[in-house]
Amino acid sequence: MVKIRLKRQGAKKAPYYRVVIADSRNARDGGYIEEIGFYDPLANPAKIEIDLERAKYWVGCGAQPTDTVRGLLKKAEEKAPKAAETTEA
Repeated sequence: MVKIRLKRQGAKKAPYYRVVIADSRNARDGGYIEEIGFYDPLANPAKIEIDLERAKYWVGCGAQPTDTVRGLLKKAEEKAPKAAETTEA
């Protein structure tokens, strides 16, 4: 099964995550199919950058986001319209 999940990077006690598309049988930090964004929880406020078009494509293909990634996708979608409105005005 294909999952949308976090791949941990960064130093000890300084996590930094990449949002990746991976086979569920692969290790957490193992190989992945595609990288679609990142998440930095230590920044204030936390930085979330996800390519929503690619995420929707993969969900349409049957990929299952983990609970954490599902929450991050919701937060990224909330930020996206605000950025689009300011560029149009």
